Amino acid sequence: MTILDKNFEPASAEARLYSGWEQAGAFAAQPASPAAPYSIMIPPPNVNGVLHVGHALTMTLQDILVRYRRMQGRDVLWQPGTDHAGIATQIKVEQLLTAEGTTRKVLGRETFLSRVWRWKAESGGTIIQQLRRLGASADWARERFTMDEGLSVSVREVFVRLFDEGLIYQDKRLVNWDTSLQTAISDLEVESREAKGSMWYIRYPVEGGEEIIVATTRPETMLADTAVAVHPENEKYKHLIGRMVTLPLTGRKIPVIADEYADPEKGTGAVKITPAHDFNDFEVGRRHNLPMPSMLDRQGRVTLAELGELPGFVQGLEGKDRFVARKEIVAELERLEVLVEVKPHANTVPYGDRSGTVIEPLLTTQWYCNAHVLAQPAIAAVEEGKIEFVPKQWENTFFAWMRDIQPWCISRQLWWGHRIPAWYDEAGKVYVARDAAAAQALAGADVALTQDEDVLDTWFSSALWPFSTLGWPAQTPELQKYYPTDTLVTGFDIIFFWVARMMMMGLHFMGDVPFKTVYIHGLVRDEKGQKMSKSKGNVLDPLTLIDEYGTDALRYSVAAAAGQGRDVKLGAKIVENNRAFITKIWNAARFLEMNGVAPNPAYRPEEAKLPLCRWILDRAGLACMGATSALDQFQISTYAAICYQFVWNQFCDWFIEFAKPGFETGDAKEIRDTAAYVLGIVLRLMHPLIPFVTEELWDHFGFGKKFSLIKEAWPQGGFDAEQVALTSEVDWLIELISEIRSVRSEMNVPPSVKSPVLLQDASPETLARAERNFEAISRMARASEIGPLVGAVPKNVAQTVLGEATILLPLEGLIDLDAEAKRLTVTLAKAQSELEKVRAKLGNVDFTSRAPETVLEEHREREQAFATEVSRLSAALQRIS
Repeated sequence: MTILDKNFEPASAEARLYSGWEQAGAFAAQPASPAAPYSIMIPPPNVNGVLHVGHALTMTLQDILVRYRRMQGRDVLWQPGTDHAGIATQIKVEQLLTAEGTTRKVLGRETFLSRVWRWKAESGGTIIQQLRRLGASADWARERFTMDEGLSVSVREVFVRLFDEGLIYQDKRLVNWDTSLQTAISDLEVESREAKGSMWYIRYPVEGGEEIIVATTRPETMLADTAVAVHPENEKYKHLIGRMVTLPLTGRKIPVIADEYADPEKGTGAVKITPAHDFNDFEVGRRHNLPMPSMLDRQGRVTLAELGELPGFVQGLEGKDRFVARKEIVAELERLEVLVEVKPHANTVPYGDRSGTVIEPLLTTQWYCNAHVLAQPAIAAVEEGKIEFVPKQWENTFFAWMRDIQPWCISRQLWWGHRIPAWYDEAGKVYVARDAAAAQALAGADVALTQDEDVLDTWFSSALWPFSTLGWPAQTPELQKYYPTDTLVTGFDIIFFWVARMMMMGLHFMGDVPFKTVYIHGLVRDEKGQKMSKSKGNVLDPLTLIDEYGTDALRYSVAAAAGQGRDVKLGAKIVENNRAFITKIWNAARFLEMNGVAPNPAYRPEEAKLPLCRWILDRAGLACMGATSALDQFQISTYAAICYQFVWNQFCDWFIEFAKPGFETGDAKEIRDTAAYVLGIVLRLMHPLIPFVTEELWDHFGFGKKFSLIKEAWPQGGFDAEQVALTSEVDWLIELISEIRSVRSEMNVPPSVKSPVLLQDASPETLARAERNFEAISRMARASEIGPLVGAVPKNVAQTVLGEATILLPLEGLIDLDAEAKRLTVTLAKAQSELEKVRAKLGNVDFTSRAPETVLEEHREREQAFATEVSRLSAALQRIS
């Protein structure tokens, strides 16, 4: 066996190791296996997407869980696939067509769709290859696409069944309309932006000679006002309820109505109601049975067709852009002297996240799903504990939305997507069926039918993902074994749009929950806790990080920061620093190999005799138990911390350092065998977290066949209940060396200078321990000698306490104590001053109420750091006082 290379080279190792796993079938589920199943459905990334740091986080967390369960002997299915991403993909291909000098309208629907499928075949699988680079051990042979034939059958089946049950229907309601893309879009695709705007105050004459002033940020929509609302208890306007007002510009009469939507404390207390162009107004209009005329068309231009007879000025607005019309309307209101005043106003304006266009609430006929009915079993499933959210507080967010859920608009005015399985005859009667032949059978052979032009919302097919990917509506072996799935890992931003809808559809069509646990992780932010954005220039490319530092370093970085309920701070420096951990493991393995350490199949840990060996075996057992508990509870950052503490601190810094002289003694065989055994535990324990370096070391040392670590048994904790007496001396030795090192560091004693160590009031056992372990104490604590204090305590000593003994370090002649005391005093005063400043800021209500959470968190971290420094410096001063 060749000696390990000096450095682990991820660039050359990762592709080779990944290919080895894949060719060995290590990722494949085994439906016929008697092993208990463990299944996770990958949140399908957009087929046109590329890997970003959000993917790096969620895929790493999932891969940790599936690798862990696989090592526990479970039959793991990690179901991969991609989403057709209706709007995003259509935009992408349309951009390509524009560059070629043509459009989808010129091509026609069928030719355009053929072009999209061609693009998907050529370029659509990029992100799947990138997920492989992240080490994702999904069952790629089972990869699905939300528009492949099997899933399309599922989509049509669900649509038809829900229609037949009256849970899918057509209705005329307000939608988020994108005037650029010419389609309705979901709330998730609307981006709210703060903008500096105006509030216009307009005088509406009331019959009988009075007037009422309304305030609006959108004066152009007044053309379609159908009422003015006031609060029923508003004393200022109460007497006007039921009277008619004259709508400026149009001269139309509209009523003053009483509705609690009108807030007496907001604006003037009177609200213009435009049901066809505002979501709140639409609900008011429904409550009061108001007319709902539209004054904007689908391009965002003024249309007067539904407004009746109009004066010449208003007629002149026909066909003008909404923002042009706004300026002209404001100018005319000013001319007519009904514009009372204009005030600057901060607006929240909705934009399409894809088009960048201001979104228009538009009244259109669309297909809807009765989400309220479907939501009730999902709510009950969470209430009854059939589905658990981790962290639990996300249940409150889920309940708040689900208990007030609105009808779900499921139709989109696109060409790319699942075309709605509905056909119309010439009279407009609709026939919903699984295919054209079935629709024709419903309508009659001689009836001419035209299929609905719209496609389904992308989230509709995504909602079926947990069972459509397993073959439903066919009753497949996979469906029987892997549904319901075990865990869903996702971000909080799609709890409503995807998680809740999977619950609704799974319970309705499968009669059971789609998953038992929903593990919600935070967002990935930069090192300062700021949201990543191109404008800030702080966006990280995970592939660049992988190229620079290796996949394991990136995986460890996101996992270590993924505390429950917390966002993840990530930066290149963080990944670079964590690469040092990967290097530490590699260097430790290399050192052990150079000292003759190799696996011994005959080794029995329970037969170990040396206290050092019993100690590291005990610590290995505790680490295994802690890691198992953390992973079972989805505490991924705790698992990473346990691995770090055990491997870096206990195994590398203490066991290997203590063991170095032992390689040349009669204890060498037990030390080598124990070191190899524990190294094997380290590699198994950390494999789910850092799979590449662990597999490389496993294979190199010959712990098993090549590429076999991925399916090795998960290490178990606990070797011997009678460990305390045998391990306590090692614990004492570690504490002693740590205390001496700490004092020397605080006193600025040069590492090259050895110093005597005196033990005051030490028991005979403590003195005996010190004598037995002097070699390690001398080497690792830089002690020239160690023994009991005889006579009076010398002058100029630093001291600390361990157990019953006081540890004394005579410093006379080693450092200038007066100068050191002055240095510590100055440094302490500075740290105290900084601590007071940050505490004053955190105690300032004006600051804490205005500062972003990221700034507050940074100040709290500084407070903790300064407090720790003050405590350390105070202790150092006391040691030499």
